[in-house]
Amino acid sequence: MSTGLLLSLLGLALVDSTSIGTLFIPIWLLMSPGRVRVGRILAYLGTITVFYFAVGVLLAVGGTRIVAALDGTFDSRPVIWAQLVLGVALFALSFRYDGKRNRKGGGVLRWRDRATGGDSSVRWLIGLALLAALAEVATMLPYLAAVGLLTTAELPGATTVALLGAYCLVMVLPAVVLLVARVALPGPVEPLLARLNRWITEKAGGALGWVLGIAGFLLARDAAFRLDLFDLLNW
Repeated sequence: MSTGLLLSLLGLALVDSTSIGTLFIPIWLLMSPGRVRVGRILAYLGTITVFYFAVGVLLAVGGTRIVAALDGTFDSRPVIWAQLVLGVALFALSFRYDGKRNRKGGGVLRWRDRATGGDSSVRWLIGLALLAALAEVATMLPYLAAVGLLTTAELPGATTVALLGAYCLVMVLPAVVLLVARVALPGPVEPLLARLNRWITEKAGGALGWVLGIAGFLLARDAAFRLDLFDLLNW
């Protein structure tokens, strides 16, 4: 196990810690009026952590078998053309998530309403965590990259599982730190949460657009190279 692998996993986990499910919704829960209900917020974060961990284990353990079973399939031209179309579609979709649209009340505001509304029971928060995690499956690019790194590193199974668990804990660490600070130092922390909330509602939609755009560009670029489209342009 190399230091470079560990640093890469740490960086990806910190990127994942700024998603809607792992940071934005916890911030909104911490901003709810009244006493902070630590147990319920921890139940929410625990659900997110277990969900990501389970998905990672399934991908890491089953990924090698799936690739072996589909050996050569992903190198066929129809599949590569499908990848190119998907990449272009994601890139085009990214333009729908710009800052101006989000400031007018986009999807991020709906997530805030879900987090601050409802009866805030444990069951409701667990359901919210699962809903947020499921909604992020299509865009959990850092996590997929981390699983890919672990799979290609050919580590023992127990080591891979342990690293996935550590990754998921780091992923929710900023939210846990904010929770502890909110309970211990509510005065200084509440203005910070308010500023973070303003940044989220103004910028989060644009951030999602960047993620989709970069992912689409990389997928389309890889497919174009594999189809030798750039050679055709040079001709």
